[in-house]
Amino acid sequence: QVRLVESGGGLVQAGGSLRLSCAASGRTFSTYAMGWFRQAPGKEREFVADITYGVGNTLYAASVKDRFIISRDNAKNMVYLQMNSLKEEDTAVYYCAARLSAGVVGMRHGYLYWGQGTQVTVSS
Repeated sequence: QVRLVESGGGLVQAGGSLRLSCAASGRTFSTYAMGWFRQAPGKEREFVADITYGVGNTLYAASVKDRFIISRDNAKNMVYLQMNSLKEEDTAVYYCAARLSAGVVGMRHGYLYWGQGTQVTVSS
């Protein structure tokens, strides 16, 4: 079992930066790949980024590639999402999620555990 708690959301102007954090509980954290998803009002939850355990291979949605960076600190049971050059269309609730290696990367059903989400609002 893994419990996930996100933090770091808030209001930021377009072009600005935010760093989201996800604190995980559970001794097996380092065996899970971790992902970030987001959901804007009236839209489906969509994949943002993923990072494997061990080597830490990363994958990004095209819409955030080269602007967002996902990272993890297994010693602290933490996952981060550094968001730069934010745009209004990045406004959403951001969720942290955990998957086993067999879970399909980037697909919502591939992730077993989810946090409660943190709101990110980007103003013009």
